[in-house]
Amino acid sequence: MSEIIPVDSILPLVKKPGRYVGGELNSVCADPLAADCSFVLVFPDLYEIGMSHQGLQILYHCINQQSGYVADRCYAPDVDMEEQLRKASLPLFAIESRRSLADFDIIGITLPYELCFTNILTILDLSGIAFHSKDRLEDDPLVIGGGSCSLNPEPVADFFDAIVLGDGEELVLELGDVVKTSREEGASRQQILNRLSKIPGVYVPQFFEIRYLDGKIGAIRPLVKGYDKVTRRVLPELPPVAMLSKPLVPLVKPVHDRLGLEIARGCTRGCRFCQAGMIYRPVRERSVDDILQLAEQGIQSSGFDELALLSLSSGDFSCLPELLVKLMDRYVDEYVSVSLPSMRVGTLTPEVINQIKRVRKTGFTVAPEAGTDRLREVINKGITEQDLMTSCQDAFAAGWNLIKFYFMIGLPSETLDDVDGIVDLAIRAKGQAQGKRAQINVSVATFVPKPHTPFQWAAQLTLEESKNRINRLKKNLPRKGFKLKWHDPSQSLLEGVFSRGDRRLSGLLETAWREGARLDGWSEHFSLARWENAAQKTGIDLHWYLRERTMDEVLPWDHLSCGVDTNFLEKEYEKSLQRTYTPDCRNHGCQKCGLCDFSTLRPLVNDALSGNAPAVAPHSDRTVAGRQNPAVFSYRVQYSRIGDARFLGHLEVLQLVFRVLHRAGLPLLFSQGYNPSPRVSFSQALPVGVESHIEFFDMDLSSPIGRNENVIDKLNNQLPEFIRVTAVDPVTKKSPVSTIIQYRMTIPDSVNEQEVADHIAAFQVANEWIVERIRKRKRRQLDLKPLVVSIEQQGGQLLVDLLHPHDAAGTNPREFLEQIAGVSKEEALLSRIVKHSSREVLAKS
Repeated sequence: MSEIIPVDSILPLVKKPGRYVGGELNSVCADPLAADCSFVLVFPDLYEIGMSHQGLQILYHCINQQSGYVADRCYAPDVDMEEQLRKASLPLFAIESRRSLADFDIIGITLPYELCFTNILTILDLSGIAFHSKDRLEDDPLVIGGGSCSLNPEPVADFFDAIVLGDGEELVLELGDVVKTSREEGASRQQILNRLSKIPGVYVPQFFEIRYLDGKIGAIRPLVKGYDKVTRRVLPELPPVAMLSKPLVPLVKPVHDRLGLEIARGCTRGCRFCQAGMIYRPVRERSVDDILQLAEQGIQSSGFDELALLSLSSGDFSCLPELLVKLMDRYVDEYVSVSLPSMRVGTLTPEVINQIKRVRKTGFTVAPEAGTDRLREVINKGITEQDLMTSCQDAFAAGWNLIKFYFMIGLPSETLDDVDGIVDLAIRAKGQAQGKRAQINVSVATFVPKPHTPFQWAAQLTLEESKNRINRLKKNLPRKGFKLKWHDPSQSLLEGVFSRGDRRLSGLLETAWREGARLDGWSEHFSLARWENAAQKTGIDLHWYLRERTMDEVLPWDHLSCGVDTNFLEKEYEKSLQRTYTPDCRNHGCQKCGLCDFSTLRPLVNDALSGNAPAVAPHSDRTVAGRQNPAVFSYRVQYSRIGDARFLGHLEVLQLVFRVLHRAGLPLLFSQGYNPSPRVSFSQALPVGVESHIEFFDMDLSSPIGRNENVIDKLNNQLPEFIRVTAVDPVTKKSPVSTIIQYRMTIPDSVNEQEVADHIAAFQVANEWIVERIRKRKRRQLDLKPLVVSIEQQGGQLLVDLLHPHDAAGTNPREFLEQIAGVSKEEALLSRIVKHSSREVLAKS
């Protein structure tokens, strides 16, 4: 077993160290070595993506609420972090316990999308774990996958001991029970896999043999009697509210920085391109009361200023108007907004739009998917151009001036007329603004056929075809008032290869990874040439995987069932060719997809459960309070940032403080306008890697702090241990002044102290000390001599006073170390720097 990983030696050298420190609010820090069964839940992409993933958070809390079980977290390291780990010969670690992943019983890896597959290899390699399940040792952790790509995990199947299909809230605990009992009994690794295969919804890849014939799959042969098909696990209803009451609050800003509330799971609109609509059936809604309780507990325990109502189609939630009014009435005075990230055209009614904008206007995105009514009939979208125009007209009338459209190119039967229809539709939509200033942003991506959908047999556009259609849009879409964005068709090509790929692609993955493939979902890291080179070395034709399939072809995922009958998918494909509409089973009866037995599993919709149609929501348009210029009471909050706090950037600390103030219940004032923000101003930004005892921020409150109100304790109770409030006092605004700040610097042991002393001595006798800076491509010179007030050296310790002019350029402690003390850039980053004290100085007359 490993020791706790010493991260202090590498985190100062990476660009966003806050990703790796842990300590988020509502996280659990427990020793995995003391648990009956320990999990590390891994998201194979950067922290900013993984912290936005609802599924990982649900499983994290589910496991940690189980007595004797521990769940920690890990995210894929960025390339700079990987480099530093390898350079220091350190393993990848879980962020709470800082233990190596190899110390856990189960490594649970989410499979969210195909372009993160190489990151899985990075994670395993940095953890010292063999890539292939067959090569692992008896004491190695079990590597278990799950997530939306688990319904065709074949390209990565060889890397996993087991893969979970479907809902994991109950299943993950059953995994833990089997592993715990098996370890206690001394069962072998193979015996454990046999036991796991008995759990409904668990797929053990090595228990199936894939046979190939004439380049295609000839047969999928089960190796264990009675284990010939694995069916997705489906919860009959959503997990209880208590499991989700304390969301993780990120330290580094994620892509979706908000409180996500899953109001429903599943969608039965039946869009024929949509994998999620097939593999997350049936629809299971939460009650309005449960959602309100989740919101109350979640906002109170997090401090988020936005609620996102999450589902595959939030606009289809049966009680949406009622829910929105209740949420907005509850949170309008706290400046908490509500967003609906997955609205359908046709569900964006004026009532819904007016509720959304009551606090601040969140984004307005609609997804026509196709440019013509004909093609939308093919894909069973169920909306018309007139529906879209009505939604745009309502949004513009409500004050929005930017609408985002999302389209796909390459849908089955698409013609160039359909591509031109995207431009025509955008132009007509902008016309709904009726002369007002308006912007239409058009986003386009290449359609990728997905397993378990009616279009799983369809061909994908070639790279050249995708580029030609994107270029056609670039040429034809007007420039003024429009903006075109497109997903890189090279990335879509690779996504298409793995989406319907087979086990032979594992060799391609390994080869590309060894040649440097990392973080392929990020355009700055992706290289199609690297993948083409790896394909040539492994004898794989990438374009072969984009071809059309016949209905009788054995598909790589035929032994894995999402619960929807293949016959239903075949009929839906035929109906697409005839442009025949399949209605939503929630409102038009069962459409015979084969999933529900109507005994243990059926759609759960609020109005259907109650036997009544949802009541018409009372109209409410009360907006944020406090616009009448209230009295202002200003206070200065002084605080320290020590230890791991030095790894957070200035903007990250700002967001942390805003949420702390919200949770503490202080009567904070907000700015006015469409996007209100807290009236809080901070002292000068502290560089990442520097600690401080003398930070402060000023806040404006609507009422004074009471004499007996212990605000310091109230704030410290909400802050992480590495940030402590030391004083709260009334403040009077005054003109800025120059300050002298004292820094205590501890240089690494590798630095020669005498050489530092010699450099400092040379500086002290010099008349000037000119350094050159480049700002905005311009070279400028600065004399550091008058900015260094005093220097005291005691071995490897430096006590330095630096002048920070309020109206001129100053210096910083790292520049001092590099330019004056002669320390290298890396050694300066590894130095412990503490901002110790400050004093104001009068400006020279």
